[in-house]
Parts: sequence; structure tokens; C-alpha cells
Amino acid sequence: MPRQRLLNFNHQAPDLTLLDTAGNLVTLSKLWKKRPLLLAFTRHFGCTQCKEMLEELVNGRERIEAAGLGIAVVTQGTPEMADLFAREFAPDLLVLADPERSAYQAYGLERGTLFETFLNLKVIKAVARSRKKGYEVEPPPAGQDAMQMSGSFIISREGRVLLPYYYDNIADHPPLDLWLNGVLSTRWDQDFNGPVVPVKS
Repeated sequence: MPRQRLLNFNHQAPDLTLLDTAGNLVTLSKLWKKRPLLLAFTRHFGCTQCKEMLEELVNGRERIEAAGLGIAVVTQGTPEMADLFAREFAPDLLVLADPERSAYQAYGLERGTLFETFLNLKVIKAVARSRKKGYEVEPPPAGQDAMQMSGSFIISREGRVLLPYYYDNIADHPPLDLWLNGVLSTRWDQDFNGPVVPVKS
């Protein structure tokens, strides 16, 4: 994946207006001005790893919010398609529709190579693990790109990127426990002036 367009720490996060599953306009900056935002991008609706990632976000929502973060999930679907997908895989999460993939492009999330998406041993093993959870590989719905890469970002209330995470392959989403016991134990809603460190209990 080309690196010249990637966002780094303290870069200004791109501010876009997308639609939620009800077709209402949602401006990203209005979300992160309320509290720091965990912005998670999915791939297509047939992606087993995306469903597994959403399961982790749903199950960890209370702990994520306790760390001071809001959550928004960006999808390639239309509002109608995203609504059906969210009802099944992302209940109680704010799911946004980006069928033109404008937010993906703005955040430097590009189309992956065959090695990043399919011809990768880590991906093959991850798909096998996902199948054991009941997530079957499905083709992308019409208009969604199977080669689209995903990523996650933590954005401050000032609109600065505090943590960008770009996947090396489609199975590379960080385990939620790693975030919760590591960087997410940082109080993201406090002033951020130094390195990411856990809060001492």
C-alpha cells in the first residue's frame, strides 16, 4: 500500500459528512467535538474479519466508552444496506454509509494487493477461525469493493489523529483486549500532551 497519503499522529483528521442508517446527515467533527472518537472502517459486508471486528466493538462498547471514547463505524454500503448490516452485526453502534468511499480515500485507505487481501497465510488462518464462529465468507454486495482495505483511528476533540492504525492485511485488526489493556487504558478525554501510557490504577 502506498504510504504517501497515510495520516500520522497529530495530523488533522479529514472532516466529512456522511449518512447514517436512517439517511440523516452526520458530520464527523460534530462527533469528535463531543468526545474523542474511535473511527473504524470496515471492508465489504461479506468480509468475515469485519464481522468479527464489529462483534468485538459491540461487546467492548461499554469499556471503550468508559475510556472516554465515542464509536463510529464507516461502511461501503448505502444507508439502506448499512441498516440491514448494522442490525445484524453492529447493534447499538453508530454505523455510517459511504458508498462512494470518499471517507476511505480521505483517510488514506486504498485498494489492497492480492497479498494483502486474499493470498496471505494470515488471512487464510483468520478466515478459518472466523468460520468456527459462524462467519462465512460471502461475496461483496453490488457496488462494494472486495479489495478495499480497512483501518481504525482515534481522533481528539480538536480533530487531531491520536492513533492511526492501517492494516498490513485484511486480518490485521488489533485485538480489542490489546487496545483496552494498552492504549485504550489511556483516558482519551483528558488533555493529550505526551506519549500514550496506561492509566495507573
